[in-house]
Amino acid sequence: MKNKLMIVAISLIAMVNTYAQEKENLWKAGRPDGHAPISVMGDHYHGKGDVMFSYRYMRMNMEGLLDGTSDISNTAAHNRGYMVTPLNMPMDMHMIGVMYGVTDKITVMAMAMYMQNEMDLQMRMPTGMTNQFATASSGFGDIKIGALYKFINKDRQSLHANVSLSIPTGTLEAKDVTPMSAPNEIQLPYPMQIGSGTFDAELGLTYLGQTNNFSWGTQLKGLYRFGRNDFDYSLGNRYNLNSWFAYKTTDWLSFSARGEVVAEERINGANPNLNPMMVTTADTFNSGGKYINGGLGFNIYIPEGRFKNVRFGFEYAQPLFQEPNGIQLERRETLTFGLQYSL
Repeated sequence: MKNKLMIVAISLIAMVNTYAQEKENLWKAGRPDGHAPISVMGDHYHGKGDVMFSYRYMRMNMEGLLDGTSDISNTAAHNRGYMVTPLNMPMDMHMIGVMYGVTDKITVMAMAMYMQNEMDLQMRMPTGMTNQFATASSGFGDIKIGALYKFINKDRQSLHANVSLSIPTGTLEAKDVTPMSAPNEIQLPYPMQIGSGTFDAELGLTYLGQTNNFSWGTQLKGLYRFGRNDFDYSLGNRYNLNSWFAYKTTDWLSFSARGEVVAEERINGANPNLNPMMVTTADTFNSGGKYINGGLGFNIYIPEGRFKNVRFGFEYAQPLFQEPNGIQLERRETLTFGLQYSL
């Protein structure tokens, strides 16, 4: 009898040790580098019943003109036949999101956004002189809903799928007054519109890895547009590959570096209300391109206390290479701030 009890006790101890080792060997989100840089979406999943609320603010600045990889002056762009050319464009985006673990394998998510765009432009007068003016647009953008499916979480490595659908709730009729239309408002060109006007599907795959003090990840995504919107065009499909590396300095702080490759197709179709020779941004030839971006950031995570599971992230990103199609504004710095809170 004693021998049997001893065997049972040894078996139970072995099972507990095995379970503890398996738990210790999982990829974990509850550390400062347990999330990707704040600019990366859908990088992690949640356990059954877990909820996370998030807020992100992103500011992107564009200034000066590129013709492919070469600088081009506004005067040279005017000489191509365009009456108006852009000088700069800051864009602000506020994003509110929620994630919920339906099961340990499936996490659902939703995100809404509010956008503010401004653009300074230069108009060539018939006399050869130039005149500067500004336009602006703002409003709630398209709503995104989606799900993450966890394939594996083993040996401190994880793999999950990203599937989401963008619902066209953002306006395509943003208007403003220009010197040519005054005192009336006219419909603004493509970059100043708030939504896509189409149902868009995003498919992706995310791989994550960790050690005691380091973490890394790679995410591949494709954004596909379905049909054309009410103004007979659709934005170009977009493909991007993100890879990042982070170092956990303490239980509450980590630093990260990120690299991204982006390929975006030209706009398909054309809005009949826009004159492509009036301004470069109304010409669909001047849309899409190839980009390589780099970013540096940090994550602050509160592991215990009154503000337990609150996370703050920041990233500064800059293009390392850019080759827009046709004549477009040169992309400059992008700043992203974010707060996340898990229940």
